[in-house]
Amino acid sequence: MCKTTIEKAGNVKKEASVEWNKDTKTATLTYDSDKTNQDEILKRIALAGYDSEKFRAPDDVYAKLAECCQYDRPIKTVAKNKDAGMNMSAGHGDHNHSEMTASANKGTAQNQSQLKVVFDNYFSVKDALIITDAATTSAKATELAASIKAVDMNKLSAEEHTVWMKVMQNLITTAESIAKSKDIVKQRGTFAALSEGIYTLAKISKQDTPVYYQHCPMYNGGKGANWLSKENEVKNPYYGSQMLTCGSTVETIK
Repeated sequence: MCKTTIEKAGNVKKEASVEWNKDTKTATLTYDSDKTNQDEILKRIALAGYDSEKFRAPDDVYAKLAECCQYDRPIKTVAKNKDAGMNMSAGHGDHNHSEMTASANKGTAQNQSQLKVVFDNYFSVKDALIITDAATTSAKATELAASIKAVDMNKLSAEEHTVWMKVMQNLITTAESIAKSKDIVKQRGTFAALSEGIYTLAKISKQDTPVYYQHCPMYNGGKGANWLSKENEVKNPYYGSQMLTCGSTVETIK
């Protein structure tokens, strides 16, 4: 059952092939490097419920595995470079996990540091939208995308890791879309989607100072949109000087 699930999750026709050896508990990955990479394959397997040395499966997905497929899990996984075969740590509860390091507190400073860069770059994008500066918005979004890609998931806490797996692609896609656009209207529309992912991440990440989740009821034809700010004072990134103070703080994240 585990073999079927792992291989189905990892395999993509004419792109990637995964062969799981139930005796050695190792997955052999074969793939076209022009179309994909090892990380993308291991992410799909993690999202199917199986930890690897690089990516931890979301806890809710793991919990849905059949009882015979569940296994002892460390608090977090540690990445290791291997050219051939990645230990997937999957099976039936009797595997040796000595290769993995379980530590709840190790790297806490690094966690806060690398996520803080992401949040700070997000706030810079927001500030550029407030002053309706499309060029600066694009430049700051480029920096944001780079900081997102630089995050080492294996230095995140288990909870942060799980959420990061879910929001990372959305954050990259929306940040890059804003960076490529020179149209302030399109940038603002994409910023709304970006803000939802940032909000999800902010909720589980320890904040040095309060972060304010704010809402504009007028944007998008009255459907509204949200954003995050380091200041409680409302400065609307969706309308700028046209309706600078339109909105309210709906949640304070500490």
